[in-house]
Amino acid sequence: MKLSTKRYEEIKKKVVEMFVNHDISSFPISSSKIANKMGIELLPYSKHSGITYELCLKESEDGFYVDRFNKVCIYYNEKKCFGRISYTIMHEIGHIILDHKQDSELAEKEVNFFAKYALAPPVLIHELGLNNPTTLKKFFEVSDEVARYALEYYNKWLKITCGFYSEYELQLVELFTKDIRRIKRIS
Repeated sequence: MKLSTKRYEEIKKKVVEMFVNHDISSFPISSSKIANKMGIELLPYSKHSGITYELCLKESEDGFYVDRFNKVCIYYNEKKCFGRISYTIMHEIGHIILDHKQDSELAEKEVNFFAKYALAPPVLIHELGLNNPTTLKKFFEVSDEVARYALEYYNKWLKITCGFYSEYELQLVELFTKDIRRIKRIS
């Protein structure tokens, strides 16, 4: 199942809207900071013991979210690498922002794209002149897998857009302008 171009655009706009609404404008993009600003409690699996810990692992090796009585919590496996934890948290934020009520193949495709786009947006990769997965991994503090995907997606984006920015991409660049200038000065 493939997402439509229209749906990709809607998701990208939701990411930018999230950044604007929660004043996210510096690197690296922190999923835990966004969760905190959204009022989401982050709970490592190890906070629980015995059967509760085992139930968390049974639910997901990486993480999941629970929304009960208007209190949202993201549970995550802190034994994973930092980049994986960050991705997992952003993935769960994606479920929340995209208002998914049930699991499906389509919902997973949407939140996977949401998380990867949010952690390393192609327009910011372009503005910073990053061009290899190792640099992306280091700069955006993402996993190897996300860095490879981000670079692959960046190259597709560049081919399609020829470096011309959409309105929401211009908004994203404007949000991060101060940090982009700071980084370019020290590079």
